Amino acid sequence: MRAVLDIILLILQLYWWVVLAMIIMSWLISFNVINTRNQFVASLWRILNQLTDPVLGPIRRMMPNFSGLDISPIILFIIIFFIQQIIGYYLYPAVIRAGI
Repeated sequence: MRAVLDIILLILQLYWWVVLAMIIMSWLISFNVINTRNQFVASLWRILNQLTDPVLGPIRRMMPNFSGLDISPIILFIIIFFIQQIIGYYLYPAVIRAGI
């Protein structure tokens, strides 16, 4: 059971990095530092959006419009942090005590 919790924590941490990469890349595209006409940039952007849109989409629908400011990744970071804390403080010690 500890291995499953470790895998979940690892996946959450990796997803955190994917969302961070999407945020940084969106800034770079917005400020014309990188261009989506480049095939590598376009494919990387498409992959990052395909990985993050299924999770960020429902958050964006629930959030009010902040005049073009997208705070859904911040909400997602808070949710990921909350899940990691629940696993670290409540589930992991219970599994260790139970010897599972």
